[in-house]
Amino acid sequence: MSRVMASTLAGAAVMAALGMVPVAAGDQAGPAAQAPGVEAPAAGRGRAGGRGGGRGGRGGPVVAPSALRAVPAEAQAARAKDPAWAAPRTPWGHPDLQGVWSSDDMRGIPFQRAKAQMDRESLTPEEFAARAGGDEANRNRAVNQETFLRNEFGIRTFGYTSVLVEPANGQMPAVTPAAAARRKAEAGVGTFGTRPLDSFEDFSLYDRCITRGIASITPVLYGNGLRIVQSPDAVTITYEMIHDTRVIPLDAGTRPRLDGKHKLWLGDARGRWEGDTLVIETTNFTDRTSIQGLHSDKLKITERLTRIDPEMIDYRMRVEDPETWAAPFTLRYTITTQPDYPDVYEYSCHEGNTAVEHGLRSERAYEREVEAARAKGLPIPPRANRGMDVYGAPDRTIPVRDVNSSN
Repeated sequence: MSRVMASTLAGAAVMAALGMVPVAAGDQAGPAAQAPGVEAPAAGRGRAGGRGGGRGGRGGPVVAPSALRAVPAEAQAARAKDPAWAAPRTPWGHPDLQGVWSSDDMRGIPFQRAKAQMDRESLTPEEFAARAGGDEANRNRAVNQETFLRNEFGIRTFGYTSVLVEPANGQMPAVTPAAAARRKAEAGVGTFGTRPLDSFEDFSLYDRCITRGIASITPVLYGNGLRIVQSPDAVTITYEMIHDTRVIPLDAGTRPRLDGKHKLWLGDARGRWEGDTLVIETTNFTDRTSIQGLHSDKLKITERLTRIDPEMIDYRMRVEDPETWAAPFTLRYTITTQPDYPDVYEYSCHEGNTAVEHGLRSERAYEREVEAARAKGLPIPPRANRGMDVYGAPDRTIPVRDVNSSN
């Protein structure tokens, strides 16, 4: 099996920890500015809103793309070729969205648009050729060179200039002053943050294997699969990473919503069909999960899923939260089938795994090092770059043990 599954939180921390939060233009309260095309690490592992991923077309290696990747994937969709194309139906007549899907094909797409592309949603042929060649190089490296840190890259390349499609210029709206203050106050939380780890509350929900929130559609290093199952009166969506399942009743016009006192990690969802499009409106969120770094409990999300091909679903998420952003914004992901995704596998991650325990122990060990240095009049030792050092070159002086050996 070519796909790699983590069986403990420690493994998940290594492989999934690079969930990213892009830095919004003009947002001085967020992480330090990054180079073009590079996104800043989220606080811990649970504040991730998604990652464009890959370096294709933005300075990375380029190789000749496969025949499938050589043409923008959106142009190959059945509905793009024939606007009259009809999605398959369930036995009870609804458009059939069922199956195992992935957002891996979206990893080469930046979240926000480059300033030179702000007036268009599609790449030029030259820009697309560069991205396709970069995506092919990334996949080749992942398949043929990487080890257990295997990234998951899709088999298609889309010609979108950005994931963000509203506002029309592909730029994130400004955060409100209150949200900027909250982001600053929460900076550094989590295992990939800089704050001391004194209790479980110093870890993110992602660290603790509780949830990635409704933003689980966004691609990260691996585990970007989701399974959709339908019945006449409900749709369920199961996300592979952090094993969330949303049950969405299709009686939006008759079932009353929860009152405002009840807040849920994944919100209170209601669905309905508008022609061939499944529309899901969700409210009653807590303020502890994340869409692009943070949100308030006034968050409202409207999702639209439309099957545009036997192997593609157009997915759009409109985000409204006046306490956090100055205007609504919409994200577009085209989720697709992948040859290595026959199913969504178990993500064996729970709060009883060892990452929280080990994080707390390492913090106490560092405190002892500080006390010893002070007692000897030595400089205070620097705090380790938690978690990120694992992505550097290996220390060749450390003995290697074959984990498959009986010795």
